[in-house]
Amino acid sequence: QVQFVESGGGLVQPGGSLRLSCSASGINFGDSAIVWYRQPPRKQREFVARISRDSGITKTFADSVKGRFAISRDNAKNTVYLQMDDLRPDDTAVYFCNVDINLVRSWGQGTQVTVSS
Repeated sequence: QVQFVESGGGLVQPGGSLRLSCSASGINFGDSAIVWYRQPPRKQREFVARISRDSGITKTFADSVKGRFAISRDNAKNTVYLQMDDLRPDDTAVYFCNVDINLVRSWGQGTQVTVSS
């Protein structure tokens, strides 16, 4: 059974930072590209960042987070990280991790990120 568990969210002031973690089980983690998504309040889920399989040499970001967010992976720990810097109020959302959208079978609970003064 595939399972993703997100953690690290919280309340942060504008300009602050958070690091989210994504742990996965039930998949061949090293062979899987991993994607961070987010769902802002009253909006649809959207793409945030993607890291390629194996060494994660290829990283892709949504235009809205380029230069502020970084993605990395530790295959020994079956974990992907999302470092979020210079956070803005419109980054407020529930953040999820998963595989590429065309391969998704189920979603985890996500982790809430709230950016507010």
